[in-house]
Amino acid sequence: MQKLSLNQSLQQKLSPQQIQFIKLLQVPTAELESRIEEELELNPVLEEGSDEQQDEADQAEQSDEQAESEQTETEVTNDEVDIKDYLRDDDYNSYKTQSDGDGDDDDDREMPIPMGTSLHETLLTQLGFLGLDERQTNIGKQLIGSIEGDGYIRRELESIVNDLAFSQGIETNLNEVESILKKIQTFDPAGIAARNLQECLLLQLDRMDDGQDVDVIVGKRIIAECYEEFTKKHYTKILKKLDLDDEDYIKDAIELIVRLNPKPGGETNTSGVKNQYVIPDFILTNNNGKLELALNSRNAPELRISRSYTEMFNAYDKSDKKDKKLKEAVSFVKQKLDAAKWFIDAIKQRQHTLLRTMRAILEFQYDYFLEGDETKLRPMILKDIAQMINMDISTVSRVASSKTIQTDFGVFPLKYFFSEGISTDSGEEVSSREVKQIIKDLIEAEDKNKPYSDDKLEDLLNQKGYNIARRTVAKYREQLNIPVARLRKEM
Repeated sequence: MQKLSLNQSLQQKLSPQQIQFIKLLQVPTAELESRIEEELELNPVLEEGSDEQQDEADQAEQSDEQAESEQTETEVTNDEVDIKDYLRDDDYNSYKTQSDGDGDDDDDREMPIPMGTSLHETLLTQLGFLGLDERQTNIGKQLIGSIEGDGYIRRELESIVNDLAFSQGIETNLNEVESILKKIQTFDPAGIAARNLQECLLLQLDRMDDGQDVDVIVGKRIIAECYEEFTKKHYTKILKKLDLDDEDYIKDAIELIVRLNPKPGGETNTSGVKNQYVIPDFILTNNNGKLELALNSRNAPELRISRSYTEMFNAYDKSDKKDKKLKEAVSFVKQKLDAAKWFIDAIKQRQHTLLRTMRAILEFQYDYFLEGDETKLRPMILKDIAQMINMDISTVSRVASSKTIQTDFGVFPLKYFFSEGISTDSGEEVSSREVKQIIKDLIEAEDKNKPYSDDKLEDLLNQKGYNIARRTVAKYREQLNIPVARLRKEM
């Protein structure tokens, strides 16, 4: 049997304004400027500049505009000027159907990209110097088009032969395609168009080979004949396989190999890559032992409400003319006025939240910010800062995940200062970053002929009073991008 019933429940939902503020809080300084420019375009009521600047401009133009102002007042009294003089129907309809906040079209906005010659353009220019016929040139273009951003061709040549047949109607074979590939592999940068790392290294060594350099000759033999042993650093096997009795031969050759470029495509700008510029959100200076924190001025733009729209709204809101068209126009202006006021308040609230959060981090990690010594970083989690500033953890997370600070010893993301704690024998909690620094120092000072294993690192840390497990040592070593002991071994 079906029946209707009413249930009361208490639910917490974010208002559209709160959602917009969260988005505004998350964006870093570089994107904030674009967000403000977008809002200025969407909302004609919002203007750049301070109210003081508007006062000065009004006073300077007051005498010149007095006669024109009187004429305008007469026209308003005679009902000869309608709101449509300020707002065309197509403008009204456009604004009425557009969102005032971040819309789905955010992802479609194009960011400026650096100008320069792309890798493919550079290679095509060199292809033109070979004097190939049209058929060979088209095969060369197909090969160059298959080169990835790091400079490698990973598509099988058989597949490229099929591509040429289906897309361009060129019947060819592996031998012809490979012969043209060999020509492309002579282009700059050295190592370009290789099919794997081994071939890439050999191509670069070939450029150095004059038949007399022993290091180059031995280096080519190591890569060509002992590549697997080289990748695993089995130097004894390399000596035996190459029938060499002097370790210095392969030691110098390996030093030459490790200086080669494993990603030759990175030497030339790749088209479509958007440069990322780090613009700090905070600036911290040490003034004779006194730390001074400032918010980047780009985070504090001067915005104001347009007086002309405010006066226009007030005049028409008090008017006796209450037809449907005027009501819609007045409603539109009010909507834009409210949106502009909210946006200015949201920017100010953003500044306030950023400063409160950063001041709390500064207070918590004060000893570190004085000198920049990593060992003085205290264990700190989001909850610590949230409690200090009486805000939600999610708010602190949004600030910390996308903001940076400029100090006298470098630019750092805020999340850099957050770390878990490790207990010591004395019961003290130290930052995991301090432990990572000690691991790094131990590995840098180790005997490279007998590098420390993770078990040995665990023992050394325990001897220093840090209670840490081997799996945690391995995790920290990997986070430092340090390979295992076997791969750190040197001759």
